[in-house]
Amino acid sequence: MKIAVIGAGIGGLSTAVGLQRAGAEVTVFERAPEVRAGGSGLSIFANGLAALESLGLREAFDAVTDSSVEGFAAGQRRADGHWIAQVPDDSVGALRIVDRADLHRILLDALAPGTVRTGTEATATGTDGTLTIRARSADDSSTMESKAERFDLIIGADGLHSRVRTVVDGEPVAPRYSGYSAWRGITSVSVDLSGEAGESVGHGRRFGIAPLADGRVYWFAVANMPRNAVFADEKATIEQMFTGWHSPIAELIAATPAEEVVRRTAISDLSRRLRRYHRGRVVLVGDAAHAMTPNLGQGGGQALEDAAMLTVLLAPLISKSPGPEANRPERMVEQAEIPVSAAGAGAGAGARAGAGVNSADDVGTRAGMNPAHDAGPRASAPADLAAALSRYDSLRRPRTQSIAQKSRLMGQVFQLESPLLARLRNAVFSAVPSRLIAAQAASVQKWSPPTM
Repeated sequence: MKIAVIGAGIGGLSTAVGLQRAGAEVTVFERAPEVRAGGSGLSIFANGLAALESLGLREAFDAVTDSSVEGFAAGQRRADGHWIAQVPDDSVGALRIVDRADLHRILLDALAPGTVRTGTEATATGTDGTLTIRARSADDSSTMESKAERFDLIIGADGLHSRVRTVVDGEPVAPRYSGYSAWRGITSVSVDLSGEAGESVGHGRRFGIAPLADGRVYWFAVANMPRNAVFADEKATIEQMFTGWHSPIAELIAATPAEEVVRRTAISDLSRRLRRYHRGRVVLVGDAAHAMTPNLGQGGGQALEDAAMLTVLLAPLISKSPGPEANRPERMVEQAEIPVSAAGAGAGAGARAGAGVNSADDVGTRAGMNPAHDAGPRASAPADLAAALSRYDSLRRPRTQSIAQKSRLMGQVFQLESPLLARLRNAVFSAVPSRLIAAQAASVQKWSPPTM
């Protein structure tokens, strides 16, 4: 089975690892000139660890993480350090905090050389498995080499601003700004946390603390602000915003070089739920399918679940398919070189056209599809592939969309700006029985891949 993955983030790379190990011919297309992911951490709970185990990546992951974080006191504190609510030890289960750079290295190392093609833009123009692929010419001139190529399956892993999402859902789904933005950083030296981590909440502001295996600390600072807010000095702004907050918040910020404070991110999710996660020979994973706010620490975990689920469901089909050469539905179709400006205009023309037109072809054009690519026998996936993708959709869509909704609600609660409402929030959380906190945590973190 010949598979294209668009996007080299956690979802795309982990899916590529699983499917390549199952025997598929996999190519990952990444628009950026290099795969980079550093300067921030990631929480991986029991469900994400189960996905890593299913993908055969757990041993490598355990080598760069540490289980000692499970013994830290965690939950929510006030700005003065007083605990509002602590998460019961038995509700956290397995937990690891990983440097994103380490996780990306593990995923890249698990792929065969040449699997990832950076500096390459791949556009799905329909649901029949056709990609338009544009890459810089060998002499890095102002032209893009352009060609069309057919795949048995295209996996959209192109993130929050996914183009593939529109092909699958049929209409654009815009990102929705949450009203708050976040800075992230990792200290350059070890910092003693005295066995305490978690989040501290104030009025429209939050600060999160998570220890890494080598003693460094991953932290994040969140504040309500307009989406396009501008600050002359980002690190100085963080220091000012959290002046007077409990120790070791000031120490963590001071221990992070200004150039290592990750660029502020406008926290966003999807403006509506997708109606489907697959269509024809195209399927979505990660943020392309269910971009969520990070308030439950599940963005990475859900992407890993997607990867493990797809691998389990597609592995039986891959094992039955012929070798890569025999399996190719069509040989590559070469096209003339196209100037960069023309290539860019063509890529976006379909998405801009046909507003308000109701014919089937015009709907496809608005969605970025080429109707000609959806008209032939390959427009629909073979019955066994369609069944596997339908099961993926039925298993993943309800779970991920529910978690995304819970995460957004949690963010709204913890970003309350009114002092009165913030005090009420703190009082309510202080009164919540620990068994309810444990049950809520377990409902999100309990997951295992399906059996075939």
